[in-house]
Amino acid sequence: MGKKQEDYVREFHAAWGDGTAETKPDIDKILSMMSDDAEWQLWVPGGPVIKGQEALRKEIEQQSRVATHNKCNEVNILSNERMVMQERSDTAYIMGNWCPHQMVAIYEFDEDGKIAKWREYLDMADLTKKMGVSQDFAGTDELSA
Repeated sequence: MGKKQEDYVREFHAAWGDGTAETKPDIDKILSMMSDDAEWQLWVPGGPVIKGQEALRKEIEQQSRVATHNKCNEVNILSNERMVMQERSDTAYIMGNWCPHQMVAIYEFDEDGKIAKWREYLDMADLTKKMGVSQDFAGTDELSA
């Protein structure tokens, strides 16, 4: 079991916020926990893959402009020394709407113990509906949360 990796993922999520309006993602901390060439697939299937520190910073900054009150809520977690799989029930205030959403996230670690790959499996149709966004708009660069 990867208890160390599980705790690392929990710390990573804490850097995104505690669910209050006052906390914002700690972008420097988030990026410090990811490898230089880390990849984040925003949603599976079909979501964009963001790769590298510069692109990740840009994506997190963009998401911070449209989403507040971020809180990652762990439901279940499985792990080994190279991977963590986590079921979550997250909350956020996105584009003026409360958007609770369920997902499964998978984190793969590099040799240095940093997150190298991160994929989030979620129902984007459900999330965009909660955001009040039309399905036609949901695939554009304007929306990455």
